Amino acid sequence: MPGSVASPALWFISIAVLVALLVVDFLVTRRPHEVSLREAAGWSVFYLALPFVFGLWLWWEFGGGQSIEFITGFVVEKSLSVDNLFVFMLLLAAFSVPPAVQQRVLLYGIVGALVLRGVFIAAGAAMLSAGTWAFLVFGLVLLASAVKILHSAMTGEATAEKDVSTMRSVRFMRKLMPVTDDYRGTKMLVSENGRRALTPLAIVVVAIFATDVVFAIDSVPAVYGITEDPYLVFTTNAFALLGLRALYFVLHTALAKLVHLNHGLSLILAFIGVKLVLHWAHGIWPAVPEIPTPLSLAVIVVTLGVVTLTSLRATRKADVGTD
Repeated sequence: MPGSVASPALWFISIAVLVALLVVDFLVTRRPHEVSLREAAGWSVFYLALPFVFGLWLWWEFGGGQSIEFITGFVVEKSLSVDNLFVFMLLLAAFSVPPAVQQRVLLYGIVGALVLRGVFIAAGAAMLSAGTWAFLVFGLVLLASAVKILHSAMTGEATAEKDVSTMRSVRFMRKLMPVTDDYRGTKMLVSENGRRALTPLAIVVVAIFATDVVFAIDSVPAVYGITEDPYLVFTTNAFALLGLRALYFVLHTALAKLVHLNHGLSLILAFIGVKLVLHWAHGIWPAVPEIPTPLSLAVIVVTLGVVTLTSLRATRKADVGTD
């Protein structure tokens, strides 16, 4: 397995803290209610500050190299997780999820994403321990993903609403059990006319789990392009996903204005894909240059800044044109 800064005790403590934070989130969402901007902003600030405090601790404990790798990986994962929010937004709208239970649905999606990425991280570590060819595989996966995302962004498929009834997971669930016509709070399984029945909440949760698989395929190789340490890969994913529930309600309106986000994400994935291929090639031919992590961080931050500015400019022009 690739080298890790973490001892078994640190792994245990980190997973325990993650579980504790998830328990707090479930307690917060126990009573269905519409999330105010003030509540969402407060939790978002907390979850955005937490990884940077953790990064400072890494610097103090293990040195600047691990800290920079973690921060760079976190920025990449947070960028990709914002793309998750686009899909979550479409699914919540397609299923007409009541505002009072939306945060519970998001929380289920986040837990599913964490579990799936944990599996992919372990698989990725096993592949890397088997040989440097894994870097080439990860690089090619990211380059293919970049092309797919860019094609979707150029053709408008990225923002088009999809018919969720065509999803295999949703069709399977509807064949498996009857489904109620309305939501029953946060319940996913109820008794109706003497029979067990799923609620629409269960269907939307399954749909979100299905999309989590797709995002994990892009996300885990992307952060392995920043660091080979499974612990840092795990913590960057965990910190990026934990604050998504609150961030969704803060960015709900702003997300629609980031029309060039997928263009930027495709460039970032392509850049990290090239970085991984060069890293693989460097192991075989030492003369092949590698891309240092600080340069990766700079490229990622600049790319995100540029696409945010161009998105706001394009949105402003569109608004003027409709007046």
